[in-house]
Amino acid sequence: MVEERVTQPGDAGGDNTRDFTVPALFRMRTRFVLIQTSHAGNVGGVARAMKVMGFDDLVLVQPRWANVLRREETIQRASGANDVLAKARIVDTLEEALEGMSHLCATAMTPRDFGPPTRAPREHFAGLLGAGDPPQGVAFLFGSERFGMRNEDVYRCHVALSIPTAPTFGSLNLAAAVQLIAYDWRQALGGFEAPAVVAERPQADAQALAGMLEHLERALVAVDFLDPDAPKKLMPRLNQLFNRAAPSDEEIHILRGVAKAMLQAANKAKR
Repeated sequence: MVEERVTQPGDAGGDNTRDFTVPALFRMRTRFVLIQTSHAGNVGGVARAMKVMGFDDLVLVQPRWANVLRREETIQRASGANDVLAKARIVDTLEEALEGMSHLCATAMTPRDFGPPTRAPREHFAGLLGAGDPPQGVAFLFGSERFGMRNEDVYRCHVALSIPTAPTFGSLNLAAAVQLIAYDWRQALGGFEAPAVVAERPQADAQALAGMLEHLERALVAVDFLDPDAPKKLMPRLNQLFNRAAPSDEEIHILRGVAKAMLQAANKAKR
């Protein structure tokens, strides 16, 4: 990772300074540019795709609707990414959209005979960030839903990204294409940690487990599964099974409920 040394003044009252390095990737700007987008819902979908990957710089070039950022369909498809829509800009020219960007990535389903090299996103990102001098700003360009990018817009780019798809069907919705490229780019930049899905549950104590086993033993005897005169090692084996399972208090209550229902069913059968 390329780093830049920064000098910062020391504490008040002293003339000392301290040096530290700032990873260049943290300063890199990322922008998504939609050219002549015709469907409002796709703009909302793109905003959503960007936000979940931590990006918020969206620029639209000559969209079909001048009020596309405020249209109901756009807002609905954004699914809460309203801050991305609020920050988004609409411009008249591609030159305006690319201001401040130093590395331009076109998107294309198929390679062109002329123009920048066509590469898969992950392959290109690995080379771009491993080159030793990453760009200050990266822009991803997407053409209209019907016609894609114009040749003259592709020619000005450094690379044409092509998402690997099934050979017999490579048609991707605009928002889906943005999602895939945004994900690969975020992963290349370091990614996010996956959140813990299951919360830790407290394990039931030994007393609760012993009480449940005693209750279960009576139920097993009542339904004639366990012979109290020849129990063999059934209950010790069940004890070991539940020790390995480490049930929670809630799960102990469930098992006690099962034992209670077994006892009630056995009593009814014997009447």
